[in-house]
Amino acid sequence: MKNILITGGAGYIGSHTAVALTKSGFEPIIIDNFSNSERSVLKGLKKILGRDVKLYEGDCNDRDLVGKIFSENQISGVIHFAASKAVGESTQIPLTYYANNIGSLLVILGVMQEHGVKNLVFSSSCTVYGQPDELPVLESTPRKEAESPYGNTKKICEDILHDYIKSKASARIISLRYFNPVGAHPSSEIGELPLGVPANLIPFVTQTAVGIREKLTVFGDDYDTKDGTCVRDYIHVLDLADAHVKSLEYLENQSDCFIDTFNVGTGQGNTILEVINTFEKVSERKLNYQIGPRRGGDIEKVWANTDKVNKVLGWSAQYNLEDSLRDSWNWQKRLSGIE
Repeated sequence: MKNILITGGAGYIGSHTAVALTKSGFEPIIIDNFSNSERSVLKGLKKILGRDVKLYEGDCNDRDLVGKIFSENQISGVIHFAASKAVGESTQIPLTYYANNIGSLLVILGVMQEHGVKNLVFSSSCTVYGQPDELPVLESTPRKEAESPYGNTKKICEDILHDYIKSKASARIISLRYFNPVGAHPSSEIGELPLGVPANLIPFVTQTAVGIREKLTVFGDDYDTKDGTCVRDYIHVLDLADAHVKSLEYLENQSDCFIDTFNVGTGQGNTILEVINTFEKVSERKLNYQIGPRRGGDIEKVWANTDKVNKVLGWSAQYNLEDSLRDSWNWQKRLSGIE
């Protein structure tokens, strides 16, 4: 079995990708400093997989630790998730975001180079598109000036990867530009575990439904969309995890000095109110929400053109919005002890 290092592997997307990798015959090895994840995830992984996943606790900016992992394990590829990711927080502590997100990529690339490891899947984001002039967005859609330091770190990291390949580096790289990951593992053993007040819509929806949050505020209903609320492309985390596996399998058949970028979304957008209405349908609960003023920095609408990832990687989304929200709701009920 080929060992795949998952940085930030105890996080939301990383933990689901560990499951997908194992089911595809890879051996995941996790490094995580638990700054934005919880150790309970490891118990959930063990229940799903029937065994422990090898874990190194620490920071990806710790070059000695990363080097130790490569020395102790025959690593054949890396999936680099580890990054600070809260858009709002990044505007308050930008230096922390630049140091963590860019520094960790440089460490990973340096150690990969030292150990002759070629395959890297990088966790990028649709935030690099900003508010695109045309929809849906293609991989060739021009990147806009970032709305936040977080978004800018993703742009800079993509540029670093391209410059690295231009240097004739013996590497094979895929950047996956995610849209909005939602859902949870159908077993409800792992799912999204936001620490503190959620920064994403769906955990706020589910926490409001169980009474953890008093109400949900919809930021603006006067946008140029079908019901006035923002539009996003919501992709089930299992589909997203599968895209990482297919990316690794694809890289194994590429020659050196290879880099490519793929959008990973469903190819369709849903408004905030559509999400709320769909959630009320699958949960059979009315959600306490109110319309508030627009929030600074929010993109009006964005969703993916997925033709390239469908054709080149042979990947397509298998789950719809109802599936995603049902799994998110079941996960929240499990966390809250609701039958």
